[in-house]
Amino acid sequence: MRDKLRSLVAEMVHGGIPLELARREFERVFLEEVLKAHEGNHSAAAKELGIHRNTLAKKLETPPSRLRRVSLAS
Repeated sequence: MRDKLRSLVAEMVHGGIPLELARREFERVFLEEVLKAHEGNHSAAAKELGIHRNTLAKKLETPPSRLRRVSLAS
């Protein structure tokens, strides 16, 4: 898994993706995957993440980053 992550990070660095944008995108995808694993149950996902369910909802209501829109269009 570390090799896959390292490869993705290298691709982002070479593509000129700023750290803040990469961090936000990673966090959003991570949260979405945990939520998906809990079949959309915000309370269960938040408990696994160690955050309040309102914090999870707030993080997910932020519009997807420019990086995501570009990658989905490809």
